[in-house]
Amino acid sequence: MNSKTKAGNARQGGARAALDHGAIGNGRVIALVSPTSAIEWLCLPRFDSPSIFARLLDRDKGGCLRVLSSAGETTGRMRYIKNTNVLSTTFEAGATAWEILDFAPRIPEGLGVRSPVEIVRILHPLKGKPRLSVDFDPRPDYGRAMANMYETGAGIEVLGAAAPVHLASDIPAQYILGKREFVLDRPMFLCLHYGRLAQSPTISSVQSDLEMTVAGWRAWAKTCSLPTYAAEKVLRSALCLKLHTYEDTGAIIAAATTSIPEALGTPRTWDYRYCWLRDAAFVVEALRRLSHLQEGERFVSFLRNAVEARPLQPVYGIGGEHVLEEVMLPHLAGFASNGHVRIGNAAYLQRQNDLMGEVVLCLDTLLRDPRVVIEDRDGIFAIITRLVRLAMESAPQEDTGIWEFRSMLRPYTFSRAMCWVAAQRGADLARAFGRRYLAQRWQAFADSEREVVLARGYSHKLGFFTQALGGEFPDASNLLLPTIGIVDAKDPRFVSTVEAYERLLVEKGLMLRYRNEDDFGATTSALTVCSFWWAEALALMGRLDEAVALFDRLAANANHLGLFSEDIDPDTGMLLGNFPQAYTHVGLVHAAMTIGEISEVTTGKVRAWK
Repeated sequence: MNSKTKAGNARQGGARAALDHGAIGNGRVIALVSPTSAIEWLCLPRFDSPSIFARLLDRDKGGCLRVLSSAGETTGRMRYIKNTNVLSTTFEAGATAWEILDFAPRIPEGLGVRSPVEIVRILHPLKGKPRLSVDFDPRPDYGRAMANMYETGAGIEVLGAAAPVHLASDIPAQYILGKREFVLDRPMFLCLHYGRLAQSPTISSVQSDLEMTVAGWRAWAKTCSLPTYAAEKVLRSALCLKLHTYEDTGAIIAAATTSIPEALGTPRTWDYRYCWLRDAAFVVEALRRLSHLQEGERFVSFLRNAVEARPLQPVYGIGGEHVLEEVMLPHLAGFASNGHVRIGNAAYLQRQNDLMGEVVLCLDTLLRDPRVVIEDRDGIFAIITRLVRLAMESAPQEDTGIWEFRSMLRPYTFSRAMCWVAAQRGADLARAFGRRYLAQRWQAFADSEREVVLARGYSHKLGFFTQALGGEFPDASNLLLPTIGIVDAKDPRFVSTVEAYERLLVEKGLMLRYRNEDDFGATTSALTVCSFWWAEALALMGRLDEAVALFDRLAANANHLGLFSEDIDPDTGMLLGNFPQAYTHVGLVHAAMTIGEISEVTTGKVRAWK
């Protein structure tokens, strides 16, 4: 059963729990739109601010903005306007039809863009004269604050959040406040704006913003250097990743949402609306490979502002905040009535020894890219020096690992390998910067660490790289070992690891992170990025046909718009976990690019006009 069919069945079953949404945004705002027209997730004024619409987490108390027909809530057909993050949803009711265009204005201006904290909806009649109504139900502060709505000359003002929110429209305010029907006999608009409006929009101005937003996204898409394999899927992933970058600071969020469970009926719910240095580094590298470098430059700026002269931590608020206190919201029913709604993330307190390696990798590729001009190279090298020294200090210490175990401190193999990465790439950069003494010292440490990882991380008895040094459990993070350069993909130790993981970790064609119990018991969902790592590993090993077949199966699990969440339930194929998930789309990009490059070499098509 494909994801579109599953989504339809979930909708027909009553409580809608399918992640069949589209994501719109502009670098300052991101919203999730359901095929029913409901904006079911929107936080203002930042990605990690309290929600004003959270129907995704509670159909009754969360709030939304939707357009209803005379027959009530109607499910439409969604698509992205080609090569953009602008959504088009078409609806039919009886002899009538209409379209809703949803977007966040992103207007090209000189070398930059203008991105107001604003969501725009344009309603077009397509057939007949539809009778519609607007359900405007803001619930500020995750539904904890009372929304007081007042009619103004520009529309409707909502008080009860940190600042006023305005809904401007050419639909009379009395019709919206009274949920009264109107006839859609011409294009009409709804413009939700955070803060006070400097100028009232008109249908002409929002249509102009739409045209410029479409043009701006298409111009951005044209500069993507796409692989020969799965180019359209990679482009959609690239556009999705761009939505995760925060214009004001350069932070990159892990996902747009909080508390969509990894598995239904469990407390495995987390708030991913923050900037994990690990995830952000992977996003930067994926976009760099696609020839988008500005996001990396902006992330370096965020890194310097957040990290310099402070203890390093795994995750930060998108404004550089260091404290992300975790709080439960028991008044919300949760996604699919799962409960366990959280805001904040206690991972900011954890020790994760791998993150120094990922950040050094990111800085290394940026510094070596001739297209990137970094004026203060000494300042950047100072950060690298700090990261390498911290990696050298941390390497022998136990940590919580890439999976952020809350109480299971171990000498994780992947963490130790990333400490090696920090030292090895640091030594390479030190040589490039003429710092010979540092290069020699860091290289000696890297050589020693590599031997530790290969000797203690690989079990000859079990035939695979283990989750922890000297351990016994498989762990999918080790599928990345060839991509970071610590072992060749055709090394017998890695080959046997992949073969073992295919027996031990694969469930119904999907790769689990691990099988051993963690702080919350046994894990059942497949973290989707692990399966993309598997596909990339197969390609690097020379099993290209299997890599292609696996990639194609994985890509079919996206929702009907090409978007992925964090996890997939192997038994049902249901998308679970926070959405859309940057890490998953990064995995897709890297797997597709690696498959494409190896395929070109294999077929001898490494030339023009291929």
